[in-house]
Amino acid sequence: MWCMISGVEEVARTTSARHAHDQEDPLNKLKLAIGSAVLSLLASCATAPEPAPQPQPAPAPPPAQRQVTPPPPPAPAPVAAPKRCDATLAFQKDETFPFDRYALTEAAKARLDRDVIGKLADCSSVEAVVVEGHADRIGSQQYNQKLSERRADSVKSYLVGKGADRNGIETIGMGKTVPAKFCPDMKKRSELIACLAPNRRAIVSIKGPAR
Repeated sequence: MWCMISGVEEVARTTSARHAHDQEDPLNKLKLAIGSAVLSLLASCATAPEPAPQPQPAPAPPPAQRQVTPPPPPAPAPVAAPKRCDATLAFQKDETFPFDRYALTEAAKARLDRDVIGKLADCSSVEAVVVEGHADRIGSQQYNQKLSERRADSVKSYLVGKGADRNGIETIGMGKTVPAKFCPDMKKRSELIACLAPNRRAIVSIKGPAR
């Protein structure tokens, strides 16, 4: 742009210098008029301001980030309850005590071996062993209370002889307060004794965690 303006100025000076010499020549006058017009046009083009730059389009906004909700944590696995070796047995039929006796029958001993000593072997530790002795209703409460205690002690002594911890066994005499069977009065005493046999029993309860 500055080169064009300088050229226009140089042409103007040259034309002005020749104007004095050729002003009397008609042809030269025409040339001077045309040259002046061209110079005026070039000067106006040279000084016209450049167009303002077009504004750049605004950048597109970034895409909105999608909110991702994390899945809930998995539920904890259920905790299995610890296994137990709890058990309860009650003397039945020929396992019960003879009338007015507290010695164990052979059937009772076999039952204790199988269902008490065998169960204790399944326990990792023994929380409690409770032996209840029971009596029938024949006789006084005081007598039957004592008899039931002796029956419980007989069971405990047998278990200790088989290796059970003496200090871990509790004995309770229940007397005739918790009968397993009710029998009406009978004419023959022997019949009543036979009917009440299920009440002359022992009950053993074991509690503890299993191995």
